[in-house]
Amino acid sequence: MINSASQNSVMSYFKWAIIVTVLGLILGAWLGWQSSGTLSGMASVLFICAVLAVLEISLSFDNAIVNANKLKDMTPEWQHRFLTWGILIAVFGMRIIFPLLIVVIAAQINPIEAVILAASEPEEYARIMHEAHLPIAAFGGAFLMMVALKFFFESEKDVHWFAPLERLMSHLATIKGIEVAIVLISTLVFSSFLEGEDATTFLYSAIYGLVTFLIVEVIGELLDSSQKTLSTAAKGGFGAFLYLEVLDASFSFDGVIGAFALTQNLFIIAIGLGIGAMYVRSMTIMLVEKGTLSEYRYLEHGAFYAILVLAFIMFAQTLISIPEVITGLGGATLIGIALWSSIRYNKKQTD
Repeated sequence: MINSASQNSVMSYFKWAIIVTVLGLILGAWLGWQSSGTLSGMASVLFICAVLAVLEISLSFDNAIVNANKLKDMTPEWQHRFLTWGILIAVFGMRIIFPLLIVVIAAQINPIEAVILAASEPEEYARIMHEAHLPIAAFGGAFLMMVALKFFFESEKDVHWFAPLERLMSHLATIKGIEVAIVLISTLVFSSFLEGEDATTFLYSAIYGLVTFLIVEVIGELLDSSQKTLSTAAKGGFGAFLYLEVLDASFSFDGVIGAFALTQNLFIIAIGLGIGAMYVRSMTIMLVEKGTLSEYRYLEHGAFYAILVLAFIMFAQTLISIPEVITGLGGATLIGIALWSSIRYNKKQTD
């Protein structure tokens, strides 16, 4: 499915994303008309869908870069599965089923009742989702922190963007478990600012996120004996696929929770974030086929710095309110600086 020699135009990569956008906006317009019966209500829903799509793209652009880095080394069969099964899991699993499961568990009701609650009592549904934000942020933050630290604490890493810092981290990579230690220390520090049950919930959720990363990595090693570390080389099949799906899920936590700040309607959230997820998938395919990561040597570094920042923001969101626009702009800024640095490097090499 993925052919590095492809000469497709940039727009061709976004064909399906554009189709989903049109269908999503038509569905959004219908929902707006059904709920309000007015053109202004329909326009309001369309606007929210568009904003949610942009929010998802801004929050997940670094995810597309990381996915492309793993995907380019996977077998064609598993590339195809990730780009087909994976999009179904990403759109329907994380944007629809995941929020429902949170309410099912938190409110102790069955899935059908959760759907009815989302449709008939969106305020109550949103309240339950917001109450679940702390454990979700702790879990996702710990997982993403491990993803970023595994990239920088690599003894064989020879391309450095912020050279002094990254060389130091590469040197310290010889210390076994240093990434785990950093995550645990960060968890203890942030949990110390919380009190009572919140502190306990944060601590356990972050540890679950850390353990999940380690389990996924071990499964990857067992399923693909040719790769030494799943987080640095996705050579195979199911192990790499599983890693990328869990990574996608971690990136989705922030967007799904943040979307409730714009609307309490689960179905509008699913449309907006689903559209954004399609563009992220399209960008992933384009990055792989065009070899963008190898052309711009610091782009991947910018993505992993953005992931590290996002991890700490997710931890910090358990203490203070941080607007999603800051999260999205922060990651986009880091990636933009990395792209600019890469272009400067290429120009110097050419000169």
